[in-house]
Amino acid sequence: MLKITKTLCFAFAAISAVLGNAALFADGPEDTPAIRSAPIAGIYNNPWYAYLADVREAEQELGSDLRRATDAEDQRDAWEEYHHELVDADKDYVKEMRERGYRAGRVTVG
Repeated sequence: MLKITKTLCFAFAAISAVLGNAALFADGPEDTPAIRSAPIAGIYNNPWYAYLADVREAEQELGSDLRRATDAEDQRDAWEEYHHELVDADKDYVKEMRERGYRAGRVTVG
């Protein structure tokens, strides 16, 4: 029982630290680049699944980096790296789809 209680307390503290402290930084979750919810042109292919894998890997690395962070600078660095990896994954996906003849839609109002 004591082991379970300690584990739950640790998990709650870790989640609170990640969610609570992350909101203090400009590079935190509110500034996260958008993650695509659907593939370009509705095409489910290898580049789409590679993109999803890159996003999941970036999320795992963010969690790991935030758990190991010892100060605010470490947390900012973790968020910056996460943002960079998301943007890079999206660029790679869009480039691959362009090479295959598909374009990402863009709407301009004005």
